Amino acid sequence: MSLGYAEKLSFIEDVGQVGMTEFFDSAHALQDKIEQLAKLIQKSRHLVVFTGAGISTSCGIPDFRGPKGIWTLQREGKPLPEASLPFHRAMPSMTHMALVQLEKAGILKFVISQNVDGLHLRSGIPREKLAELHGNSFMETCPSCSAEYLRDFEVETIGLKETSRRCSVEKCGAKLRDTVLDWEDALPPKEMNLAEKHCKMGDVVLCLGTSLQITPACNLPLKCLRGGGKIVIVNLQKTPKDKKANLVIHGFVDKVIAGVMEFLNMQIPPFIRIDLFQTILTQSLSSDKKFVNWTIRIASVHGLNAPLPFIKSVEVSFSDNQNYKEAILNTQPFLLKRRTVRALTFEMFLKLNFSDGCGCLSTQIKIPFNFLASSEDFKLDKNATIEQMKDAAIQDSSCGQNAVIERRTVLVPKSEITVHAIVTNVKAFDPHLSNGDVKPRTEVLKRCETTRKRSQGRKRKMRS
Repeated sequence: MSLGYAEKLSFIEDVGQVGMTEFFDSAHALQDKIEQLAKLIQKSRHLVVFTGAGISTSCGIPDFRGPKGIWTLQREGKPLPEASLPFHRAMPSMTHMALVQLEKAGILKFVISQNVDGLHLRSGIPREKLAELHGNSFMETCPSCSAEYLRDFEVETIGLKETSRRCSVEKCGAKLRDTVLDWEDALPPKEMNLAEKHCKMGDVVLCLGTSLQITPACNLPLKCLRGGGKIVIVNLQKTPKDKKANLVIHGFVDKVIAGVMEFLNMQIPPFIRIDLFQTILTQSLSSDKKFVNWTIRIASVHGLNAPLPFIKSVEVSFSDNQNYKEAILNTQPFLLKRRTVRALTFEMFLKLNFSDGCGCLSTQIKIPFNFLASSEDFKLDKNATIEQMKDAAIQDSSCGQNAVIERRTVLVPKSEITVHAIVTNVKAFDPHLSNGDVKPRTEVLKRCETTRKRSQGRKRKMRS
């Protein structure tokens, strides 16, 4: 989990058993168990997956109780591990993306997670098929109307406290709260009830990367037993529920799941991250009506004062050869003021320099300016546009693609607000590499694109 999250938690003396010994099945035993698990999944009618911190260690996020876990090192008086990248830039693992494919195939019915890293949602698991028992470090919720807001920055508080933002639902406006539990907080009833319901329905409950120590969450998988369901545990350490399990696998979660997907002849999709930001162009006429005083502002779609963590700096240039170059902090919006002859038309070029953790250094966006022309509102199909961008990222084997997905105008003060989408990460996986190592993306993405085209060809033949 996030080191920041661990530091925000209230102090508690007993955090359970830590520094647990890791066990590894032999290569032969591991392969045999992978095939057993694959067959269970293949035959399942209601597969439920229950995840813990071990699913995210290959994402650069340390666990809690392992030999190098946060609480293990704290108890030993050792310095905490350094995060390999900013928490808000962590990308889903091979296992996260395999679960997405299983869900799309109709095999995986529900995911229950104890993690607060938000990677299941970011990977593409539908919200209605996910229970985040301990909350989400990137989610705010409205206590009045229950609206949820998934952010691209880590919410500043934990413990279900009020944040600095308000609900944007019309006629609501209540103060938002974070969703991450502190030690004394009860599990959210809505998430818990859904999790319990699906565990009772489950014929296979697959536990991935969890020590199954924290109650009452750790007892959820047992709910399947009364209906004849089976429990499978994949974890490097022994758990208190091992004796109840039908199958216990000691191995890296990514390696196990990669083996399962290969047995099922299913492709693990790449992860494509798309981030949003908005440009706000505000203009007014000078007193003699010969000039236009205008301001361009680059801001988060989550609010003018919200952080914009994936942009480190912005370089601005113009087609009339007047150059500006300004740097911004990644928690502040970018602002530029200028006066222009009213009849002048030109283009602005924004070079966005990305922060650490993004897959490319920068991208460029062109913004045409014509103050005499009136702008019209439009709103594209966001999901369709994003899918097109993902396809382009796979085909290009790179990130940086961008598109406008919405534009609206405000009369007073006269403003044009444009929402842009940018591909900021492309991560492909090769199941033949152990422990979820990342393959050079060009080779794997080409394989994914070939598979996608074959699938589309099969669909067209079926339609005809």
